[in-house]
Amino acid sequence: MLAKMLNMFIVLLVVVDPVGVTPVFGALTRGGGDMYRRRMAVKGTLLAAGILLIFALIGDWLLTTLGITLPAFKIAGGMLLFLIAIDMVFARQSGGRSATGREQEEARHKEDISVFPLAFPLIAGPGALTTILLMVGESHGNPLYFVSMIGVLLLILLLTLICLLMSGRLMKLLGETGANVMDRLFGVILAALAVQFVLDGIRAVFMRS
Repeated sequence: MLAKMLNMFIVLLVVVDPVGVTPVFGALTRGGGDMYRRRMAVKGTLLAAGILLIFALIGDWLLTTLGITLPAFKIAGGMLLFLIAIDMVFARQSGGRSATGREQEEARHKEDISVFPLAFPLIAGPGALTTILLMVGESHGNPLYFVSMIGVLLLILLLTLICLLMSGRLMKLLGETGANVMDRLFGVILAALAVQFVLDGIRAVFMRS
């Protein structure tokens, strides 16, 4: 069980990417006071937590209602995560893991960025939502696995909040180059995990045949 929890932690850490969200948050809140940044960080993280927890609770029902089998979703989800991993390795920004350039430009003219683009898509983006649904599918019939997943998710969100609150100091410490190096390292790990999801899905399809 410990190995599974470690795997969940790594996958969610890479997909949510607290370090990668930090510089974008810093740019969106530039010019605001410390109180404003703290309020946006706390509110955005709480909203993202609500979105992800709702997906975790209704994920199994959603797949069943749409008639999507877990192997099919593993293959599709693994492919999406692989595309996100490619963006991370090449330090590219895309709608899969962050707000696009136009979305960020729109957000700069808003006083409240907590809902958009901070909660969605910066924290609870397509990659994170897909990962949650994949983990919910794997936890079917195993309450302990599901509770562990929720615990790991809350831990990742806590780390994200800490990074946002320390955005100024963190960016001075890492710099743009340091943040990109960490993104590339996480991207390689995510690529391997994404391929594993696809292989598990294909294996499950052949086992059903």
